[in-house]
Amino acid sequence: MPFRRGAMNRRGPGLLGAVARTAVVAGTASAVSGRVRQHQQEKFAGQEAEQAAQAQAAQQQPAAPAAPGDDTISRLERLAGLKTQGILTEEEFAAEKAKILSG
Repeated sequence: MPFRRGAMNRRGPGLLGAVARTAVVAGTASAVSGRVRQHQQEKFAGQEAEQAAQAQAAQQQPAAPAAPGDDTISRLERLAGLKTQGILTEEEFAAEKAKILSG
């Protein structure tokens, strides 16, 4: 039986065609997954930068001034809290307490 060029095409692409198709599919999948990964990294980097900027802005905001009618008890409670946290020493606590009670 003589070789006919069209006879091979009726049976399918053959081994070489199947390998080529598989390579194209694998390459496309790899490229798509790489783009998705890059997009996600850019998205998360943008979110992290935004959160860092918000945290920095919150730290830079000036503290609200104490209300003029702030009562003595609440000032003493805050002072005691600073002492409990170890921010103030016993001497500093006593000095500030004396200021609050005298004034």
